[in-house]
Amino acid sequence: MNISIFGLGYVGCVSMGCLAKNGHNIIGVDVVQNKVDLINEGKPTIIEKDIDKIIKEEHSKGNISATTDSADAVKNTDVSFICVGTPSSENGQLNLKYVYKVAEDIGRALKNKDSFHVIAIRSTVFPGTNEEVSSIIESVSSKKKDLDFSVVSNPEFLREGSAVKDYYNPAVTVIGSTNEKALEVMTEIYEKIKVPIAKVGIAEAEIIKYINNSFHALKITFANEVGNICKKMGIDSHKVMELFCMDTKLNISPSYLKPGFAYGGSCLPKDLKGLSTIAHDKYLSVPVINSIEASNAYQKKIAFELVTAKNKNKIGILGLSFKSGTDDLRYSPAVELTESLMGKGYDLSIFDENVNLTKISGTNKDYIDKHIPHLSDLITDDLNKVVEKSEVLVITQNNPKFQEIAERYEDKFIIDLVRIQESYSTENVEGICW
Repeated sequence: MNISIFGLGYVGCVSMGCLAKNGHNIIGVDVVQNKVDLINEGKPTIIEKDIDKIIKEEHSKGNISATTDSADAVKNTDVSFICVGTPSSENGQLNLKYVYKVAEDIGRALKNKDSFHVIAIRSTVFPGTNEEVSSIIESVSSKKKDLDFSVVSNPEFLREGSAVKDYYNPAVTVIGSTNEKALEVMTEIYEKIKVPIAKVGIAEAEIIKYINNSFHALKITFANEVGNICKKMGIDSHKVMELFCMDTKLNISPSYLKPGFAYGGSCLPKDLKGLSTIAHDKYLSVPVINSIEASNAYQKKIAFELVTAKNKNKIGILGLSFKSGTDDLRYSPAVELTESLMGKGYDLSIFDENVNLTKISGTNKDYIDKHIPHLSDLITDDLNKVVEKSEVLVITQNNPKFQEIAERYEDKFIIDLVRIQESYSTENVEGICW
């Protein structure tokens, strides 16, 4: 099938490569010329495991291309995926201007197209967005919804660092639509992914990402609070949570339920805040949901106090992005820890092999410029340089390169925020909540 993808960030780039690998012809669309050029050179726009190989291979086969011309992309495809960003505002509302701009562009393109066109919203949006996008396309194109085109809600469940694996191995594929023809088209697109397809109402499809990610955030926070209590009592928190997770009938699953550092990234904070805002707008009280971020903030405070309690000035931060295998710095707890330590005058050095300052752009750049404007003076991809300089090393990511540091450098204080090893043979290591 011929598919156009609007937005070549994480979701768009991964979707492009994986859809092409499944036999579809893909045209990527983005307003950023550099992203378009990268795809047309057979290179990904992101750092993500395996996607570089997929993009290179599918580009060489002629299955993928990219353009800034949205009209041409719509004209030459049957389905358009909306994968643009929906950043969160200060009050928890989403900024949907990029989604609506794409809707206008698609609407203008559909004016001169006679065949039925499906628009799939992959971006995380509030309930009601599908209806608004449909109205915009109708208004701009003078076409009729569900007669000339249909908008379906098809949320993605991709985790940065394992997005390709997640794409091919989802628990379920969710398609929200009331149009049978659109459902048939979307079912055909995903026919090679052998998991159940849940054909649900549009509103259910729009809200499920918020429910999922808010619960994921809750699980992380719950495990951290358990870990803090266990540490105070001298109890092995990981053994406790292993026992807890053995009950897969009532306690659901072990995913995220591991005591450690605070959650971060562009999804959990945004979607948790979004769900809370939905409840507020409906005059509902949700004390548990509203308390999650406060507990997460407290976990960051505990990490800060662990560092400052060592009474050493030279601090090495091992990992700056919010998780290993990605360059995403947005809402990274390691960034906030770094910012707090800088504010107190500590001498910092940072190692992160995936963060290339020359490639940071968009909201990622805006975020880091606000929190660590002098990052270029602190960060390096030379791990030994950071280790040698520092008196205290703070491990924020589960990177194999960090596993032997405690044994190799017994003269350093090690603060392990991710439990990179189950046990240590030295006494110079402290975990955050174990």
